[in-house]
Amino acid sequence: MSLDTDIAAIARQEQTLRFDRFDEDDAFRLGALIRDEAARQGLSVAIDIRDAARVLFAATMPGTTPDNADWIRRKSAVVLRTHRSSYGFGRMLEARGQSLGADRNMDPADYAAHGGGFPVHVTGIGVVGCVTASGLPQREDHRLVTFCLCKYLGVDPAEYDLPG
Repeated sequence: MSLDTDIAAIARQEQTLRFDRFDEDDAFRLGALIRDEAARQGLSVAIDIRDAARVLFAATMPGTTPDNADWIRRKSAVVLRTHRSSYGFGRMLEARGQSLGADRNMDPADYAAHGGGFPVHVTGIGVVGCVTASGLPQREDHRLVTFCLCKYLGVDPAEYDLPG
């Protein structure tokens, strides 16, 4: 898996996985779908869906720790500031040889450009929130979220999965 290939695949996900509308009921249904998928696979993840002001859905699976909540806070901060997935933003920084703190003025204590955070983008409005998972290796956190977004939005997950 090359950086360029990942960056292109993630950009395609970010362009495709968009909502016509999104409210608290959507957050609950999407969150429950992610939780059910995590349970089906036996994954130890924490799940969070939020807008800029409040948490709309939160769940933790067995095996998670309080650190997962901090990772979610930091990944979500990247998404809400950049309107990009946290994994896509991190891969872009890596490709450019940049870092959060020195190059982006984003304190790593408050931001994490690691996989698992994905923007909730409403067509015609823009980014209204984010969905985030924490507990797996960053690529797998990203894949869990995008797989479930595909299912929720009626998009073929195989067509939008990351390579490799």
